[in-house]
Amino acid sequence: MATWIGIWLLIALLSVMAIVIVVIGLTRHALIVGRTAAAARDEIGPIADEISREGTRAGERAQNLKVPRPGRS
Repeated sequence: MATWIGIWLLIALLSVMAIVIVVIGLTRHALIVGRTAAAARDEIGPIADEISREGTRAGERAQNLKVPRPGRS
């Protein structure tokens, strides 16, 4: 009976160790992805802001170019 308890304890210990290793690996990868996303945002952010401003400016110019046609509201 004591050997069965020892075997079950060994299996439980190995299972807990495996879960801890997986959690550590996932945490590490999450941190790497977070850092990479922040770096990409820092590089792409100014370009995206400029594109947004240009789009707004183009929309305003398009509004100024609209000519009302007779007979239409």
